[in-house]
Amino acid sequence: MNQQDHTHGPEPDRPGGHRTRSPRRWWAVGLAGVTGLALTTVGIAATPAADAIGRALTTDNRTDTPHQPNADNRDKHGDSQGNHDDKGKGNGKSEGNGKGKKEKKPPGTPVPCDTDALIAAITLANARGGATLNLASKCTYLLTADIAGAGLPAITTPITLNGHTHTTIERAAAVDEFRILTVNTGGDLTLNKLKITGGQTTDNGGGILVDPGGTLTTNHSTITRNIADGAGGGIANNGTTTVKHSTVSRNTAGTSGGGIVNANGLLTVTTSQVKANTADIAGGIASLGSAGTVHMTKSVIADNQAQNAAGGLLISQGVNTISDTTITGNTALQYGGLLVSGQLTLRKVEITKNTASAGIGGGLVTDSGATVVIEKSLIKGNAAAMNSGGGIYNTGQLVLRDSKVVDNQATLGGGIYNIDGVTTLFNTQVVKNLATTDGGGIFNDNGTVNLNTATGTVVIKNRPNNCVDVPGCPA
Repeated sequence: MNQQDHTHGPEPDRPGGHRTRSPRRWWAVGLAGVTGLALTTVGIAATPAADAIGRALTTDNRTDTPHQPNADNRDKHGDSQGNHDDKGKGNGKSEGNGKGKKEKKPPGTPVPCDTDALIAAITLANARGGATLNLASKCTYLLTADIAGAGLPAITTPITLNGHTHTTIERAAAVDEFRILTVNTGGDLTLNKLKITGGQTTDNGGGILVDPGGTLTTNHSTITRNIADGAGGGIANNGTTTVKHSTVSRNTAGTSGGGIVNANGLLTVTTSQVKANTADIAGGIASLGSAGTVHMTKSVIADNQAQNAAGGLLISQGVNTISDTTITGNTALQYGGLLVSGQLTLRKVEITKNTASAGIGGGLVTDSGATVVIEKSLIKGNAAAMNSGGGIYNTGQLVLRDSKVVDNQATLGGGIYNIDGVTTLFNTQVVKNLATTDGGGIFNDNGTVNLNTATGTVVIKNRPNNCVDVPGCPA
């Protein structure tokens, strides 16, 4: 798959001598390189481990299946209240006395701490229409062989991998490059309490690739230190991905989406962290394509880095929502926090301490054609120290309601730089922002700014002045 070279991207906008340009549509870069890869399951030769897993799956419904301690929240005496399934007829041990009901089978099939056993278990689960596999505690399943671009067989059916304390699936460092997992069309993979690490690929999805029609859910899991030469260092989603109570951290992508790339897919992130990832564009998350949709709540996008644009998040198109979330400490040459080219509603969101090191837009950048609504949110401490729009750089349709733009810094428009766009404020405070040249609070350049002061909007205590070319704004 051809990858585009971004190492010599366009120069960032520079202040002085000419009018600041509208942001480029960076989301288009690399989109052709994030299409799904259809990978198929490769047969695995029979091994003793495979035979063991086969017997376990075959006898999964037999009454003589050994009882697994703590399975299904049961203790050694039966259920969580200490009662046996035989309603008092059992002896309190894992085996009944033969006079009661059949003992309930434990959920899932145990997989010993053996990589061949895990590969065999997934292969058989695919062949038999799915399974729940219980991986070993305090175990690292070290992958050494490339199976059609991944270390494990492609997921083609509903499969759940249950980890436990310190359960890790890792690619060995000295072997050929491959990702950890691929979810094919029709596959439905759930990861519980697992660490996915060490994946590396020349394509997309260093840790996990989800093909169109595939589904991935992560619960209480960590996707970390994976590398993709293309897009999606941690996860490349072309289908449906849900990240819950999980961490996507320290992954690297050569093009876009250091943590996650969402290409024409549905991405839901809940109570999770996307942090310290790196890419050329969109260090944290890149959502690309007309069908790409992101819903995020109660999460954190923090300390991600892009060499060129959109340090934390890029939203290209679609209708997207972010709520109760913090976007902080992200950095890029320009568009430090997030770049939006589609429709986005931000509700109870904090955009703080993001930096555009040389270009425009420290916190939020809205591209022409974008529609962004911000409610009950805080834009604070962001910086475009060498250019325009410390807190917000708007070229689209922007509404702020019941929000604060505070302590941001830029050359022009410390709080808000509005160019060719429409910015409308309701009951919003633009306070204590700094511009080293002009427009400490709001700098309007050939656009429209509606303050609606009757609703409670105030623009005060900005330096060296509050506004430039904004009707109704005090000097």
